[in-house]
Amino acid sequence: MDTVDWRLKGFEFINCNCDYGCPCQFNGRPTQGDCKAIGAVRVDDGYFGDVRLDGLSFVMTLKWPGAIHEGNGEAQAFIDERATQEQRDALLAILSGETSEPGATFFNVFASTMTKMHDPVFCDIRIEGDVDDRTARVKVGDMIEAEGQPIINPVTGEAHRARIDLPGGFEYAVAEVASGRTRASGAIPLALDASHSHMSRLDIGPTGVHR
Repeated sequence: MDTVDWRLKGFEFINCNCDYGCPCQFNGRPTQGDCKAIGAVRVDDGYFGDVRLDGLSFVMTLKWPGAIHEGNGEAQAFIDERATQEQRDALLAILSGETSEPGATFFNVFASTMTKMHDPVFCDIRIEGDVDDRTARVKVGDMIEAEGQPIINPVTGEAHRARIDLPGGFEYAVAEVASGRTRASGAIPLALDASHSHMSRLDIGPTGVHR
């Protein structure tokens, strides 16, 4: 493992093709048998060694033919075009999983299941979101548009709130569950509607989630 210290604190939005709750969060198999997802992170406070990452964003599109742990996955990274070369290298190093302890972060775990990493894209990225309100909006150039909204109770019409608490999780401590929608082109096209989404206050480093 690389010895560079790093930390990312900010807003995370995930939308996948599973039903609300996502069985993968409970060591179950994905709802549709395969996994397709987008992950978006806005770094409010972050660093990689001496390189500051505050205010930058990145997005990942991912897919696996079966459950994630069975491998043969593909991924593509989209990096904030405002990042300097040093910042780009830093974010890609984190996303590679090689700067995390084995199994400690979702970057490392996901990377270990990949057989194809598509070339990264550097473009305009805009991420807005509110964890408590379960709302998010993501725009990546002209290639990706995604959003998250509260799940609506079919009887009362009111917003429904559910959380996932993972004391030993490698991605987050607590996440709010929402309904997501994504349209993406690029190496991994996505068309997700009213499927599982979660949002969290990301706080992670090479040894895992800060709690």
